[in-house]
Amino acid sequence: MDYLLLVITLAIFAETSFLSFKKHAYSRPNRKRIYIDTSALIDGRILNVARTGFIEGDLVILKSVLKELQLLADGKDSEKRSRARTGLENVSELERIIEVNTEIVDDGENGQGVDDKLLEIAKKNRGAILTLDYNLIKVAEAEKIQALNINDLAIAVRTEFLPGQRMKLRIAEKGANRGQGIGHLPNGTMVVVDKASNKVGKEVTVEFVRFHETSSGKMIFAKILK
Repeated sequence: MDYLLLVITLAIFAETSFLSFKKHAYSRPNRKRIYIDTSALIDGRILNVARTGFIEGDLVILKSVLKELQLLADGKDSEKRSRARTGLENVSELERIIEVNTEIVDDGENGQGVDDKLLEIAKKNRGAILTLDYNLIKVAEAEKIQALNINDLAIAVRTEFLPGQRMKLRIAEKGANRGQGIGHLPNGTMVVVDKASNKVGKEVTVEFVRFHETSSGKMIFAKILK
């Protein structure tokens, strides 16, 4: 029993130490505060965005947002119940992501709707809101509040070309492997073209075959069309 109590105590201490270190390491004065609504938490892509380290600000989750998720999670609609529970799990995961500081803030009970509270607090603190709610975004824009939409981010970084697409491409140099030629798209993306090593300096018509994406960038593999 004493051993079990010791293990539990050490686990609680480790968890508390981790969260304290995370908050100290990533919470700095004058950082922008980004207020997350239920739609962004339920969607879940915020987890991937947070892990990249691109978020230059502190993520803030109002307790009224958590309460809204809890009400949905306890509701009768099975689909909403499942999505809300996922949202609550995402909150816990966000708190553990070391690359970003996440705070849960008590915004009090004053009879306001959740969206109204988000807008009021974001405006008061010169912060931004993170949401997928189209109507909320439009109201935020009218109130001169910055609105961040993960759908917009996804569109901005999505692949511009698809396998099977064709285009003219200038072969600039030989590739690393035998027979390959290298060209570049207008955005700088490298295109590796099979059997194009003898086409250096020439423009050829290629067809995209597949894409390869890593943290260092994107590469496209293509073949010459005869």
